[in-house]
Amino acid sequence: MRAAQSKTMPTVRLATDPAGVVESPARAGAGIVIHVGPTVRIGCRRAGQHHRGSAVHGDVDIVPPFVASRWELDQPDTVLLIGVPPASLSAAAQERGLDPARVEIVNRFQIRDPQIEHIGWALKSAAESEQLYRESLATALAARLVDRHSSAARAHSEKIDLSGKRLRAVIGYIEDHPARDLSLGELAAVAGIAVSQLTAAFRQTTGIPVHRYVIGRRVERALTMLRETRLPVAHIAAEAGFAHQSHLARHMRRVLGVSPGEFPANVSGWENAVNTCDHSRS
Repeated sequence: MRAAQSKTMPTVRLATDPAGVVESPARAGAGIVIHVGPTVRIGCRRAGQHHRGSAVHGDVDIVPPFVASRWELDQPDTVLLIGVPPASLSAAAQERGLDPARVEIVNRFQIRDPQIEHIGWALKSAAESEQLYRESLATALAARLVDRHSSAARAHSEKIDLSGKRLRAVIGYIEDHPARDLSLGELAAVAGIAVSQLTAAFRQTTGIPVHRYVIGRRVERALTMLRETRLPVAHIAAEAGFAHQSHLARHMRRVLGVSPGEFPANVSGWENAVNTCDHSRS
């Protein structure tokens, strides 16, 4: 992972703690604890508060920065642990016109937040995914914490119009850099809006997330080269913007159900299949 990315990318890991007392030290960023598996009786002391109850699968605890936790477990407990870096939270606050120093993440015990749960598991499985996808998840998670679980919580984020000139600029940039490992920051700069605004506005305007649009265009480019050239598949993968041949194969199977080697050279309509499959996914 690049140094620039590591400053804003969350850490994610599964952990199983034995019954007894578990001390969790304070960290600079926010912590998210998602309970996994069977119901467990727990007690937790954090930020001067004491909570005791039954943690069920999907329950979410949110730990503010620089706050330690003391857990008391009646039996072994498995959790998905997510660390959200300070830089990510600061960026989310600044994009909303807020002073990061005045935005405090709220201490939460055993809440339900399906969006955080979904993002957490997506991050867990996204280690080998495209940079745009990982960044999208990181941005969405920080935005969720600031919008819903902070002192600046608000019901709705500001909506940004991405139609017309802005949308054409973003799509044009994607088309002009087919093999580039694009970042959300680049695309947001092209549109002249914040990263979190780009992710929400692009999906609202096109119906799909920006990373899925980019992958769809790369698959289309690869299909054209497979049909019209005799280049090695590894070369086509690189030209289309995929990290390696198996990366291309994985996305072709996801979108079309076939690998590059199984692709029929003279079959029409595959581009439409790419568009149909990609736009139907969320």
